[in-house]
Amino acid sequence: MAEFRLTSLPEDLRLVVADMDGTLLTDAGEVPDAFWPLLDTMRERGIRFVPASGRQYYTLETLFAHSPAGLSYIAENGNLVVHDGRLRASTTLDRDLAADVIDAVRAASAAGRDLGVVVCGKSGGFVERQDLPFVAESDKYYVRLTQVDDLLAVDDEILKLAVFDFDDAASAEREHFAGFRDRCQVVVSGPNWIDLMASGVDKGIGVRTLQDDLGITPAQTAVFGDYLNDLEMLDAADWSFAMANAHPQVRDRARYLAPSNTDQGVVTVLEALLRAEVRGD
Repeated sequence: MAEFRLTSLPEDLRLVVADMDGTLLTDAGEVPDAFWPLLDTMRERGIRFVPASGRQYYTLETLFAHSPAGLSYIAENGNLVVHDGRLRASTTLDRDLAADVIDAVRAASAAGRDLGVVVCGKSGGFVERQDLPFVAESDKYYVRLTQVDDLLAVDDEILKLAVFDFDDAASAEREHFAGFRDRCQVVVSGPNWIDLMASGVDKGIGVRTLQDDLGITPAQTAVFGDYLNDLEMLDAADWSFAMANAHPQVRDRARYLAPSNTDQGVVTVLEALLRAEVRGD
C-alpha cells in the first residue's frame, strides 16, 4: 500500500469521531492494537475520542473496556449520546410504529424473506427469533441481548428497530420497509442491516451535540466513516474521512480518503494528524 499523505492539516484538532464496523474495527470486530497508544496520546493532548456506531451503548463500552476513561459515545445510530458517563441525549420510537414494523418483519418472514429484528431498548436489545445464525449475528452488536417470546410485549423505551436480512438489506428496505419512510427514518446501516428510528435523528446530530457541549468547531473535528449511516456525521466535520472500503456515496461525501479498515486506516490517519500536532505543521 502506498504511504498515506495529507496535503493539509488541522490547526487545532480537538474531537475525533469514528464509526466502528468497516472503519476503526478489524474485520474480526476488534479494536486494532495500534490504536490504544494513540488514544492515550489524544487524552494527553486534550483531544476527545468518540466511538459512533449503530451498535448499542453497552457493546461500545465493552469494546473500549481496555481504556474507558474520558470517552463519549454516540450509540444506536445517534439515538443515544453519552458524555462523561452521563446520558446526554436519547430519542425513542413510537410504540405503535414499532409494532407495525415488527408485524411487517413477521409478514415478510412468513412470505419467505430471511429476516430477523432486534428491538433496541434503553436497557438492552430483545429478539424473538432464536436460531443460532441470527442470534450469532445479533450478538456481534448487542452484548445485552434478551430472548423473548413476543417482541410486542417488550417493556422498555425503544430507541430503534434493527432488521437483519441474510441476503441484502438494500433490497429488503425497498421491498418491505419503504412504506415506513413517511413515519420514521429508514436507514440501510450495513450490507445486511436496516435501522428504523425516529425522524431527524442521526450520528451527525450526536456529533453536533458533543461539539456544542465541548465548545468545539467543525474545523477542530475529524470524522471517519464507511457506510450510509455515516453520511450526516461527515457533514459535521471539516476533516471528514471515508475509508477506502467505503460505500460510493460515503466516498463522494467525505473530503478525504483514508486507507481501508483492513489496512488500519483510522490508525494511519491519526498517526499523521498527531505527528503534525507535535511539529506544529
